[in-house]
Amino acid sequence: MITGYLANIIIICAFALVIIAIGNRFRIPGIVGFIITGILIGPYGFGLIPDRTIVDALAEIGIIFLLFTIGMQFSFRKLFEMKKIVLIGGGLQVFLTIAVVVGILSLFGVPTNQALFIGFLVCPSSTAITLKIFQDRAELESPHARVSFGIGIFQDIITIPMLVALPILAGQTSDILGSIVNLGVTMVLLLVFVIGSSIYVIPWFMNRITGTRNPEVFLLSIILICFAITYITAEVGLSIALGAFLAGLTLSESEYFHQAFASILPFREIFTSFFFISIGMLLDLGYMIAHPGIIIALAIGVILVKAVLSGGAAFILGHSLRTVIMSGLALANIGEFAFILSTAGKGYGLFTDATEQVFLAVAVLTMSLAPLAIAVGPRVADRVGQSPLAQVIRTRSLKDDVILAEPLSGHLVIVGYGLNGRNLAKVAKAGTIPYRIIDLNPDTVAAERGKGEPIFFGDATCPEILTHAGIETARILVIVINDTLSTRAVTSLARQMNRNLYIIVRTRFTSEATTLLDLGADEVIPEEFETSVEIFTRVLKKYLIPQRTIERFVREVRADTYQMLRTPSSISSDLTDLAGTSPSLDISILMVDPHSSVCGRSLAVLELRNQYGVSVVAIRRGRETISNPAGDTLLVSGDEVIVFGELEDISRLRDLFEEGANPSD
Repeated sequence: MITGYLANIIIICAFALVIIAIGNRFRIPGIVGFIITGILIGPYGFGLIPDRTIVDALAEIGIIFLLFTIGMQFSFRKLFEMKKIVLIGGGLQVFLTIAVVVGILSLFGVPTNQALFIGFLVCPSSTAITLKIFQDRAELESPHARVSFGIGIFQDIITIPMLVALPILAGQTSDILGSIVNLGVTMVLLLVFVIGSSIYVIPWFMNRITGTRNPEVFLLSIILICFAITYITAEVGLSIALGAFLAGLTLSESEYFHQAFASILPFREIFTSFFFISIGMLLDLGYMIAHPGIIIALAIGVILVKAVLSGGAAFILGHSLRTVIMSGLALANIGEFAFILSTAGKGYGLFTDATEQVFLAVAVLTMSLAPLAIAVGPRVADRVGQSPLAQVIRTRSLKDDVILAEPLSGHLVIVGYGLNGRNLAKVAKAGTIPYRIIDLNPDTVAAERGKGEPIFFGDATCPEILTHAGIETARILVIVINDTLSTRAVTSLARQMNRNLYIIVRTRFTSEATTLLDLGADEVIPEEFETSVEIFTRVLKKYLIPQRTIERFVREVRADTYQMLRTPSSISSDLTDLAGTSPSLDISILMVDPHSSVCGRSLAVLELRNQYGVSVVAIRRGRETISNPAGDTLLVSGDEVIVFGELEDISRLRDLFEEGANPSD
C-alpha cells in the first residue's frame, strides 16, 4: 500500500515538474500547469493513477492550508485601509455577478438554487494569478492592481458565507428560517471563540512556545492551531474550509503572524498543488473535444460579464476609465476558490456531472487566458480612451474644476501624489513655484482639494487631462507614479504636446531608464540606483570614511551611471539658479541633425547669441564635454549643444537645429 502511494506521488511530481517547466517558457500560470498535470495523469488522460484516495487526501489538506493562510492575511487593519474598494467595490462585483448569472440562467429554466450556486462559482477571480502577473510586470502599486486586489479580498472573504449557505441551497432542511438562525448563532459563537482565543489564549500559548527558541516546536504549534480549530468547526457541523479560515484569523493580528506565515507557506504551496491536480483529474478531455463550441462561448461570456461588472464596480467608485478597463480585464477569470465551492457543491448535489465538466473546462480556459487579458489591458484602455464617449466623460468631469480655472505659464506639473509627489508639492509651495497635481485616487483628490491643493482627478495618459493641467505652457513635468506602462505613455504624450517641456521621471528600475529617455524624458531617476547610493553612503559613514571622500564616490558613481543613461551632464549651478528665477529662462539641450544647416559650421559663423539671443554653455560630443566652447568650434552631427536663454528663443533655435532652416532666415 505504502509503495503504491509513493509511486503515485512520484508520477505526480515528475509530470508536474515537466509541465510547470514548459509552462514557464510560455508564461502559463502555475495553477493551470497543475490542472493540466491532473488532466494528463487522471482517468480521462493516460490513467496513470487509478486510485485517487491519496490525491484526494492531500487535496483536502491543501484546502485547509490555503484557507488558513488566507485567514492569516485577513487583517482588519488592511480591510479598514481599503474599506471603500473592498466593501463597496467587492460587494458590487459579487452581488451584481450573482444577479446577472441568475437572471440569464432563469431564462433557460435552471432552478433558482442551482442558478445561485453557479453564480457563486462565477464570482471569484484568481488572486494568485493576477497578483503574480502584476508582480512580474512591476505593477503591484498601480491603481488597477490595487482595485483588483481590493475586490479580490472581498471575493475571498465572501467564499466563506457561500460555503456555509450550500446546505440551504441544496434543500437539506425544510425549516430554512430556523436553519439560518441556528447557523447565525453557531457563527457568532465561533467568532466569539476565535476572537477570545486570539486575544487571550493564542498570545499566552505562543509566548511559551517561542520561549523554547526551537523552530520545529514553533512550526508544530502553528500546525496544531490550524488543525485543532478546523476540527472543532467540522465537529459542530460547519465546513473544514471555514474552520481553516477561522484558525488563520486567530493569528492574523498576532505579533507572530509574519513568522507563522513564512513557516506555513511551503506546506501551502505543496498541498495546494495536489488540490489543483485533483481538479484536473476530474476534467474529461473527451467532453471538451466533443463540445468545443459551448465551452468557448461560455468562456467568452464569462470573461465579458466579469470584465464589465468588475470594471463597472471600479467606475462607480470613481476611478479613471483606464483603471476601470484594466482592473475589469484582470478580474475577468474564474479563480481557485470556485473549485473549492464546486467540490463542496457536488457533494450536496447542486450540479450534475455534465455541468461540472462544463464548469471545469470554462474555468481552466478563463484562467489560462488571464495573462493575455492583463497584457492587452493597456492597449484596450488606450483604444477606448480615444473614443468620443470617453472624451465626453472626461470633458464633463473637468468642467467642475473651478480651482484650476486660472491660466498658468512656466508652472510645474506633478503626476502622482504619493510620498514623492507630496514632498515635491510641499517644496514647490514653500518656494512659491506655481504647480498643478494630477492623481488617479479619487479619495486622495477629494481630501487634498479640501485642503486647498491645486489637484484634480484624471488619467495623465489622456491629452485632455494634460491640457487641463496646462502642459502646453508648463516649464517642468515630474512623473512619480508606480505604473510602468502609464509612465511611458505620459512621457511620450507630454513630449509631443510641448517640445520645450523639461520632463523628469522617477522609475523603479534602472533598466527602464533608456526606454523613457528615448520617449522624450530629459532626466530619469531610477529608484533602485538612488537607493543603492544611499545604502553605500551610510555604510561608508559607519566606517568613518571622510565626508569629502564619500561625496567624491557619489559623484563618480552618478557620473558613470547617468552618463550611461544619457542624462544631461552637470551644468553650472549659477545658470541653473538663474533659470529658476524666471519662468521665461531655460537651459536646454539641442541635438545637431546631420541634415541641419548648422552641421559643419562654427559657432562664430552661426552667431547664435546675436541672431537668437541664446548662449552656448557646453557641447557634449560622445563621452567628451566641451565647456565654454570657442567661436571656431565646429558643430558636427550628433553633438548635444547645451544652450541658455529665453524659452521662445530656444524654441526658434530648435527648429533651426532639427529642420535645417537657413541661419540667415
